[in-house]
Amino acid sequence: MKNFNIKAVLFLNYFVFAILLNSVGTVILQVQQNFGISKSSASVLEGFKDLPIAICSFILASFLPKMGIKNSMLIGLFLVSCMCFLMPFSNSFWFFKLLFTVVGVSFALIKISVFTSIGLVTKTDKEHSSFMGYLEGFFMIGVLMGNVLFSLFIDDHNPKSTHWLTVYWILGALSALSFVFLFFSKLDEEEAKSEKTDWLGDLRNSVSLFSYKKVLFFLLCAFLFVLVEQSFQTWTPTFYKEILKVPTSMSVQAGAILAGAFALGRFLSGFFSKRFSWIYVVSFCVVGFAISILLVLPLTHNIHIDTNTSWLSAPLVVYLFPLMGGLLAPIYPSINSVILASIPKYLHSSMSGLIVVFSAIGGTIGSIITGFVFEEFSGQQAFYLSLIPLLLLIISAIFMNKLKINPKK
Repeated sequence: MKNFNIKAVLFLNYFVFAILLNSVGTVILQVQQNFGISKSSASVLEGFKDLPIAICSFILASFLPKMGIKNSMLIGLFLVSCMCFLMPFSNSFWFFKLLFTVVGVSFALIKISVFTSIGLVTKTDKEHSSFMGYLEGFFMIGVLMGNVLFSLFIDDHNPKSTHWLTVYWILGALSALSFVFLFFSKLDEEEAKSEKTDWLGDLRNSVSLFSYKKVLFFLLCAFLFVLVEQSFQTWTPTFYKEILKVPTSMSVQAGAILAGAFALGRFLSGFFSKRFSWIYVVSFCVVGFAISILLVLPLTHNIHIDTNTSWLSAPLVVYLFPLMGGLLAPIYPSINSVILASIPKYLHSSMSGLIVVFSAIGGTIGSIITGFVFEEFSGQQAFYLSLIPLLLLIISAIFMNKLKINPKK
């Protein structure tokens, strides 16, 4: 298969960062128990992860092709490898702020590089959309494996135990392995470079994207989607621990089931994107997810679950809540692929940077709002609020679908 090696490396890179990025929900739960941090204070970890992603993406997006796509990914992997090997020695909350800052900076380099690389290793719009769906699906497999991995090292009988930090030895090894595989892989980056060779020309390319209404509606879609997605992914473990009253390890495993549902949904998006228009897929998913919220969340009110319960004895709602993620999952790869396939390849790096920036901002705002409402009111009300951005998302997607892009030469 053509470009098999570099495609495999892209999957591996995404897998590693899926675990690191989405461990924030588990870490938020654990630092509350280990260091006595409040929910509102712990929620800032999302910002320490997402704001560096946004800032670095904004700065680097235009210039990354000149830095080198492969070189950028190698730098990101090197940084997180070093940080992971330091984490088992952490004994204060600021270590985790530093961890997610480094992860955020590194992921900015990785995600822009990966999104830009997809256009280099695929030939048609449908192949691009399909590969994007499978890649995002594999990302969620990483999230699932990360939740399972962390849950295996959590001591339910000793909430103050920091044994779970040994997981970072494994994550450091995975990052280093990904670095080695990438180092020996080849990637032809020529098409990603603009004919304008000066830095000012690259910056103008980025700014020119804002002149297209389709791009503006897309950025609104990306912001709204990640606002909803991240609030669910980040706060599901805490929701299970404090609202459903299940053991800590089971709460983290619920995050794994949510990730599994996301993975299945994104793999299916790779399948359905070859057969149906993206707007039909997105509309079905948004409406279906909104309905599932209205049907499932009421079941979590006034529920009583024994603290010694297991997955074999848990009530139905414990399974239903994370499975909703399967409906939400196909939206992100669908809208990303549509916008990237609409523009020339030399603009993919700039567009990828904007995707990362607006996704990061949406993720931060979503997590902080959910954490605040969770603490002041209830977990159910925090998730009911997602109906508002979902409504705005489907309206924005409809407008985006009606608009076309005619790139200026």
